[in-house]
Amino acid sequence: MYTQFFGNYLLSKNYVNKDQLFSAIQQLSSQHMKLGTLAIHAGLMTASEVDSVVVEQTHQDKRFGELAVTMGYLTEQQVNDLLNSQSPDYLLLGQILVDDNVLTNSDLENIIADYRLSNEILDLDIKVDDQATFTKLFDNLIFNSKETFSAYGRMYMELLFNNFVRFVGEDFTPFPADICKEFPTECCVAQEVFGDYSITTYMTMDTDTAIEFASRYVGDSFDEYDEYVKASLEDFLNLHNGLFIVNCSNSDSLELSISAPTHYDNMVIDFENVTYHFPIIYSFGTVHYILEVKKICEEK
Repeated sequence: MYTQFFGNYLLSKNYVNKDQLFSAIQQLSSQHMKLGTLAIHAGLMTASEVDSVVVEQTHQDKRFGELAVTMGYLTEQQVNDLLNSQSPDYLLLGQILVDDNVLTNSDLENIIADYRLSNEILDLDIKVDDQATFTKLFDNLIFNSKETFSAYGRMYMELLFNNFVRFVGEDFTPFPADICKEFPTECCVAQEVFGDYSITTYMTMDTDTAIEFASRYVGDSFDEYDEYVKASLEDFLNLHNGLFIVNCSNSDSLELSISAPTHYDNMVIDFENVTYHFPIIYSFGTVHYILEVKKICEEK
C-alpha cells in the first residue's frame, strides 16, 4: 500500500495538486509498468538516457528494450531481469504522472531518490509486510501533529489503512492528521471502543461517496443513500473495530469492547477530548475518519 504514502509525499512537497494526483490514481488499474521507469528505479539508466530512447522510438518502430540494448544503455540480460522484476506499487503512480506531463522522467528520478532517503527506504523492492518501513512512512507522512499519539492509536490507524486497502480499494491517499474541536457531518456512522483504551470513532462522507464506498465494500451496486448503504457503513466500522480489539487482546491481553454503531447524519459534532481527523482521499470522494481519544492506557 505504499502508493498511498507516495501520493501523500507528492502532495506535501507540492509536486502535484489534488486533481492531478486523483486523475493518476484513477488510472492505476488500467496502466502497466514501462521498462524505462523500471530502469530508472533500478539505477540502470538515467532519466536523460530513457528520454533519448523514447525520442528514438519516434524514428524507429522498435520496442524500448530493443533500442536500449542497441544504444548501449542496457544488456539483453538486464532487459530480461527488469521485465521479470517486481517493482513497488508507488512506481506506477509516478510513471502515470510522467505520462500525464505532470512530471518529467528527471523529476521522477529525483523524487524517488528523495522519497527513499527521507523515509530511510533502503530496499528498492519494498514489500507490503515490511513493518519497519510501513511505520516509518506512517510516522513521517501521516502524523505531523504536535499532539502525542499513543502506540494503540498508531496500531488502530495502521490497521484501518490496511482494511481500507483490503475491503474498499487501494486508490486512496491519506492526508496528515489534524486536531479538531468540532466537525460537520453528512453521512456519518460512529462507534465507541470501551476499556483501558477508550475511544469514539466516526466515519463521515458525502452522499455520493457513501454510496460508492458501500458498493465497493459489499461488492454490489447501490444507487441511493438508503438503509442498505447505512448498514454497509456500519458493518465496515464494526468489522474494523472488532479486528482492532482482537489484535489488542492477542498482542497485549487488553480487554476491550465495542458499542453498537450509531448514525449522526447532517449535524455538527463537538468533541470534549483530544480528537484526530484523518482525511482519506479516494478517487471517488473523501472519507473523513475521526478518532476521539477518551482514555489512554500505558504504552505498549
